[in-house]
Amino acid sequence: MDGTLINSEPYWISAENELVESFGGEWTHDDAMAVVGSGLFTSARAMQGKGVELDEQSIVDRLTDRVMAQLKEFGIPWRPGARELLLELREAGVPTALVTMSISRMAHHVVDNLGFIGFDAVVSGDDVAHPKPHPDPYRVGADALGVSIADCVAIEDSPPGATSAFSAGATVIGVPFMVEIPEEQTHALWPTLDGRTLAHLSELHSKVAIR
Repeated sequence: MDGTLINSEPYWISAENELVESFGGEWTHDDAMAVVGSGLFTSARAMQGKGVELDEQSIVDRLTDRVMAQLKEFGIPWRPGARELLLELREAGVPTALVTMSISRMAHHVVDNLGFIGFDAVVSGDDVAHPKPHPDPYRVGADALGVSIADCVAIEDSPPGATSAFSAGATVIGVPFMVEIPEEQTHALWPTLDGRTLAHLSELHSKVAIR
């Protein structure tokens, strides 16, 4: 979701900066980039290392509250082509799942504001025992759709997400946003989803399936 469907990463970075600085610490650009795409509890532990004297759950709740406040104030910034591609998939009857490490209440806020029913299943960070880059989130997503992970195409914007999907066994399209994605953890790297269609997904998945 964050960085693939919506451009929320700047909101997360702002929230991280505010929280660390409120405890007298410093949250650098490199610190922020190091946790892009990871589970929020991974971010929370990194922030504890920067002097945030809160338990992990409190940090996750504070960050989520701040990001949601920004989404409500400024609106949901959709990534180029993402919403259009999702709508085409839905109109074609392709089952879809959102697999995000944001917690459930934020994921559903975004999903509820798509303007159409975008997903058959939502897997959030509080639904899995092991966050990305572990393969569990994508396995849970495939199970929720009732399909084999080998029949799934995953679209990801970060190394942890791409690794999660790739190791689970999906066809992986990397669309790098804030950080680069290693080519070996994807089956294709696209600069953007703008102009991409179901036909593009099908063509790539067919090539991967016959390898």
